[in-house]
This record gives sequence, structure tokens and C-alpha cells, in this order.
Amino acid sequence: MGPEQAPAAAGTGLADTDLADVGAVDAGLADADGTTGTPGTVAASTGAEPAASAASPPAAPPAGASRPQETAGEDDGAAEGGSGRWPAIAGVAAGAVAMVVTLVVVLKAGGGAPKRLPAELAGADPGLFTGWGLPISRLICDTAGVATVGALLAAAFLFPAAGGKPGAAGRRMLRWASAAAWVWCAASLAQFAFTVSDLIGRPLPGALSRHNVSNVIDAVPQPRALLIVAGLAFAIAIGAGVARRLDTSAWLAVLALGALLPVAMTGHAHGSGGHDLATVSSGLHVLGVSAWVGGLAALLVGGRRLAGRELVTAVTRYSGIAGLCLVVVTLSGVVNAYVRVASWGALLDSRYGNLVIAKVVALVVLAGLGAAHRRFTIRRLTASPGRRRPFLRLGAAEVAVMGIAIALGAGLSRTPTPASADGAATDDPVVSILGFPMPSPFTAGRIVTGARPDLLFLTIVLLGAWLYLTGVIRLRRAGASWPAGRTVSWLLGLAVIAFATSSGLGPYGRVLFSVHMAQHLLLMMLAPVLLVLGAPVTLALRVLPTGVTGTTRSARAWLLRVVNSRWLAFVSHPVVTFTLYSVSLYVLYLTPLYGWVLRNHLAHLAMMCHFLVVGYLFFWLLIGVDPGPRRPSYPARIMLLFLASAVHTFFGVILMVSNEVIGESYYRLLDRPWGGSLLDVQQVGGGMAWSFGELPSLAVLAALFFQWARTEERHGRAKDARMDSGEDDEFEAYNRYLAGLAKPGRRPPRP
Repeated sequence: MGPEQAPAAAGTGLADTDLADVGAVDAGLADADGTTGTPGTVAASTGAEPAASAASPPAAPPAGASRPQETAGEDDGAAEGGSGRWPAIAGVAAGAVAMVVTLVVVLKAGGGAPKRLPAELAGADPGLFTGWGLPISRLICDTAGVATVGALLAAAFLFPAAGGKPGAAGRRMLRWASAAAWVWCAASLAQFAFTVSDLIGRPLPGALSRHNVSNVIDAVPQPRALLIVAGLAFAIAIGAGVARRLDTSAWLAVLALGALLPVAMTGHAHGSGGHDLATVSSGLHVLGVSAWVGGLAALLVGGRRLAGRELVTAVTRYSGIAGLCLVVVTLSGVVNAYVRVASWGALLDSRYGNLVIAKVVALVVLAGLGAAHRRFTIRRLTASPGRRRPFLRLGAAEVAVMGIAIALGAGLSRTPTPASADGAATDDPVVSILGFPMPSPFTAGRIVTGARPDLLFLTIVLLGAWLYLTGVIRLRRAGASWPAGRTVSWLLGLAVIAFATSSGLGPYGRVLFSVHMAQHLLLMMLAPVLLVLGAPVTLALRVLPTGVTGTTRSARAWLLRVVNSRWLAFVSHPVVTFTLYSVSLYVLYLTPLYGWVLRNHLAHLAMMCHFLVVGYLFFWLLIGVDPGPRRPSYPARIMLLFLASAVHTFFGVILMVSNEVIGESYYRLLDRPWGGSLLDVQQVGGGMAWSFGELPSLAVLAALFFQWARTEERHGRAKDARMDSGEDDEFEAYNRYLAGLAKPGRRPPRP
């Protein structure tokens, strides 16, 4: 069905406020599952109404209309429903066997298999039980985590729902997620016990004394990560067991994805050179693999009981997720291999490198199976929804290969990397802190020549540009327009993010406080202004399909749930937003928190994300054109801007006149051999905070006055139109009020 023609969007400027032009207040806009947004909140997009309808599914046939072809397909599906169980069971069994066999082979071939120590070292031998228990518990932990993520993603985003609640298949997936999370929790605790035994060098249970456990937790990050994962898995198991709404399922899915990260970002990735790249790439790799493998496993287990069209919808939606996961897994895997296998010789000659090659082969096979799914089985399933056996067979083979890849990953975690095997690991404290050696003296040219990519923010930038441009192209193909100024503003905002994090400012920001302050200002005060004026939510609401009541909740419906949520209304309240934007600076920089954040790469990334998100929230409240909770009046917004500017200016003055170095212990540990003193560099950063912040504030103030003028002009035109039509005349209303005062009895309301 071709796209419908949509009218052009109003407005062309960056500070456009065409939201009011079309009256985008819709308290009753229904979600795809039949639920509605919070009354009184904005629920529709700006500009043209429904270029989104270009991608909407066709209207349902009238009651009583026959659909013989689909009915026949459904009957075929019912006939195959029982037989479809066996390919799914066979796939799960084959995957489990392949994983165990692969793990044993990898440990034997890679040198990670446990061995009995010589008699003179018997006192430091944790024993074969620990030696084999550690990788096996790691494999069970990884598998259970993937199963939990997949089941929750299926329940929230893939399987049918109605009235904001999962359907029968979704509820079944929640029960599966709860069971898998219990296994995940138990396996994490078992892996913790085996890790303590391995590090202490004593067999279980004697290694688990209070003294040993306390020392290991204090000294090594991985056991701490395992305890965190166990706690999160415990919460997910309970939550999935009692969840009854789609929103809860979605939050649990996000929590499960987050629970995968602590362990993934320790181990080989944590303490090596290049750990700033390895930790992020490992996290992205695990997230991609888990969504990819877990989603397919959930489709095989729970999809066999779906009706034909419901399965087609779930498979189609999963196919898009799998394609994105393939890209993420491939790119992050390349970065991981680059960091841990530094040369082609090490890749070909070392055991670790050979196992990496085996994992690449598994990835290529998976890519081929995925292409076969898209080219053959999904098309056949769409044409004949009841004939699902080819999909289940190919899916079972894909799960088996995925199991091999997971086992390879578990084995690689116990295999020495080439650097650690040949003793080439550096003991440079700067490398252990930063992930790279001390850079050369800072110059303007080093901003370009000293560039070091930040994988997290580069991923955000590339994904944001791709999604935004895809939306603009879809609007243009549907015959609708989109202001070029908004597109330019969005892309410039993304460019500022990339410049602040992946140019030379990235590595030098870890060494010089002044450069760090430049990053802070770019991420918190410049990039958010440009991004907000790009109106990404408005674009998404115009492009995304609306969905059909009674089916899986659409992406547009999920976005509207967020826009109309009480949580967003709370964090976007002027007092809360101002506190997050301004007061958090003093909490971060004027307490010991800043020094701890600099020492921990993950905390440093979280700090940079905080700058960006809080800045976006603040400037969206002031000049945003996207729909959302009610904003304050224009005079209140201007007052809020002046208060924030004053707070930032005062913060810069504190840095300039202070005689105490912020984060001094961290900077002393780096022992930078060039540049000015720590206090001089800090004062330069304070001067930047004092002066640079005024420029974005002036631009925002100009945008506010422009928007205010346009709003008043629009209201004036509407008032003139009412007066010309004789409706709601203020003078007539006032005369009626005076006449009412002259009459005895109840006093009339003042107009």
C-alpha cells in the first residue's frame, strides 16, 4: 500500500513553534494496545497530521467480511502447531550440547583448561572443581542472562498485547524470564564463589572465609560486578514473576540489559591498555549478542503458539532488531580484537587469536543464516502465515550456532591474551588509569592529530544521524516537508558531540582540567541547544506508524507513553530541571566525587552522558518545539535562563579564585610532565566556564524572544478571527457582565 499524501509542515526556522498552529493537544490519542495517554498532555506531532499514516497498516475489514486466504493459513498453522514444538526443542537441545562441547574444546585448545599444579605449589591450587566450575558457571550465567533478556524483549516489544497488558504469549514469556533470572542469579553467585577460590588459590569451601571474601571484593572489580549482577537478577526474577503490564515488562527488559554490563566490562577489558576502548566495545558487544540471540530463542519457544499473523508481526519486528544487532556485534568485535590482539602475527600465531578467528567464522555463518531468513523464510511466512516449519528449522540452526559463539566467548574469558601470555603488559600507571600513554604537550593542532574515538558517543552520533535522516527521507517520499533548518541543527548538534568526545579533546580532557571544562561546556550548553531545535520527537511522531488496537504496541505508541508519562512531567518540572542543570555542578566538582569519577572510566562516561542529557532537558524546557508536559510561561523561562546563567557564572568565579585543586590526587597520580601547574590549569577552566557560558545563553534568549513574538502574533490572529466572526467577543462579554451586576441575586463571573 503506497504512502498517503500529507500536507506540508508549517514553519521553516530553527526556533519554530508550529506546535500550536495545528492544535497538537490530544488527550485521548490511543496507544496501539488501546491505552491512552495522560489527560491534558500533548500526544500528537507538529506540522502535518499524519504523514505517519503513510506507514500505517490498512484498515480492518468490516464485520462479517470473509478473508479466505488468511483463514486457510491460520488453519494450516494450527495443524502445524504441535509439530512446530519439536524443531524448537531440538534447537534448544542442540544449542546446549554444542555450547558445552565448544567450551571444553576452547578451554583445551586455548590453554584455559584447569591443570593440577606441581606438588611444591599445591598450597596455591584451587583444585579441578574450581578450575572447571568457573568457566561452566560463566557459561550458564551468560546463557541465563541472554534468555532473560530475550524473554523480556519478546513480552514487551514482540508479542501481542491488549489494554496495556501482555497477551497469553507475553505472560508466558514473563514466566520464562522469571525462571531464567533465578538461574542467572544462582549462576552469578556460584561464579562469585569460584572466582574467590581461583584468586585466593584455595579450594572450596575453605576459600570462602570472611577475610578472603572481603579482601577479594576490595581489590578486584570482577567479584564486585558478579554480586551486582546477582542482585539485579534477583530483582528481575521477582519483578517478572509479578509483572502484569507492558510498561513493567519494558522496564525489566532495560534492567536486564543493564545487568549484562558489569561483568562484560571487567576481566580482560578492565585492566589492560586500551581499556577505554575495550570496556565500551565489550559492553556494546554483549548487548548486541544478547538481544540478537535472546530474541530469536524467545521467538522459537513462544512464537510457536502465536497465530499466523501475530507470528509474522513478531518475526518482522525482530528482523529489524537483529539487523541492527549484527552491525553492533561486528563493529564492537573488531574493536575488541584490535585492542587485545595488537598485530596480524598475534592473531594468526596465538591461541587467543585463533579463537577470535573461530568466533569470526561463527559470526559470518550467523550473518548468512540471517540473510537466508530475510530472503526466504520470512517471505514465505508472510505469504503463508500458517507454514512456519521452515522458519523454525532455520531458527533452530541459528540458535545452535549462536550457542557456539557464546561458548567461544566464555572460553575466551579464561584464555590468556597475547600481551599477557608473552609478558608484554605494561606497568605504566598512566596507562592503567587512562588506557593510553601520556599524550604529547597540548596544542591546537593536537585537537585533530590527537583524536581518539569514544565508542559510546560515536555510536550515539552515528545512530542518531541515521535515524533522523531516515525519518526525513521517509517524510519526503510521503510528500510531506520538513524544515531544512531543523535537519541542519540536529546534525550540527551531533557533530558537536563527536568533536567534544572523539577529537583530541577526548584524551586531553582526561589530563587537563581546562580541556575537560571545554568538553563540559560543549556537551551541556552548545550541543543540547542544537539538538533541541532539531525537534527529533516531532519527526518521529510524524514518521512512525500508529499501530492497530489489539496488536503489538507500536514504536510510536511507546514514544507517546514516554512523552505523556508522569516521570517526564516530574523531571521536566522547572525546579527539578534547574536543580539537575545547575546544582549538580557544585555536587560534582566541589566534592570528592569528581576525583572518583576521573579514576573510573565507566563513571566518567556516565558523567559525560549526564552533561548531555541534563542540558537537553533544560533547553527543551526553554525553547523546545517537541511535544511534552506543559511548560512555564515565557517570562518564567527567561527568568529561569538568567538564574542558570548566574549560577554557572558564579561557579566559574569559584574555580578562578580557589586555591584548592579539584581532583588533586588524580592529577598528581598522572604526574603530567608538561603544561602549567594544576592550579593554573584549573583557573583557565574557570575562566572558560565564566565566559563561554554567556554565548549560548544569548542565543537561547534570542530564540525565546522570537518564539514569544510568534506565539503572540498567532494568538492575535486567532483573536481577530473570533472578533470578525462575532464569536467570543470580549466587549460583548464585558457588557453582559455589567448587566448581570445590575440584576439582583447571584453575582455573575468576571470575564
